[in-house]
Amino acid sequence: MRQRSDVRHDDDARFLRNWLKNPLRMGAVTPSGPVLARKMASYVDPAGTGPVIELGPGTGPMTAALVARGVDPARLVLVEYSVEFCRLLRERFPLATVVHGDAYSLSKTLAGKLSQPADALVSGLPLVTRPEPIRMKLLAEAFDLMKPGAPFIQFTYAVVSPIPIKSGGFSAEPSERVWRNIPPARVWVYRRGGS
Repeated sequence: MRQRSDVRHDDDARFLRNWLKNPLRMGAVTPSGPVLARKMASYVDPAGTGPVIELGPGTGPMTAALVARGVDPARLVLVEYSVEFCRLLRERFPLATVVHGDAYSLSKTLAGKLSQPADALVSGLPLVTRPEPIRMKLLAEAFDLMKPGAPFIQFTYAVVSPIPIKSGGFSAEPSERVWRNIPPARVWVYRRGGS
């Protein structure tokens, strides 16, 4: 059996290779750390019955944190752009639905894939690398696929919200900075209907 550190090293190497191919699509040179992944997963209700969508799962650290929190893997809908990462996710999470596609065209990518509105959406996308209209379109499409009040959970290395709050129509709640991540990050939770 392989050591956890060996798997993490392999994941880091995979992530770096993909980042070198397209740095703006990846946004980071290494996968998110376990402390950040647990923080993001803490906003998801494991007792729910609807799907939990994850955007940009990469090698699966957030996915593993969701499963460790008690989310049934069969509820997970993982949207990943990298074919290599899709293969890896299918091996690691065989009960999850892995969708190869573009998260920034979420409605089209998930057409016919959800049997009911989602309970939550967890995003590992590098939103700040995208123009504001694309970020706002993604948030609107995500809200349309989720239950009323369901959280859109996003992390960022930036100091400010990756979704412009001035837009209104939703609430935005930041976490404390997660210092035990490299680089340090913050989690933002957005819900439709706030001020």
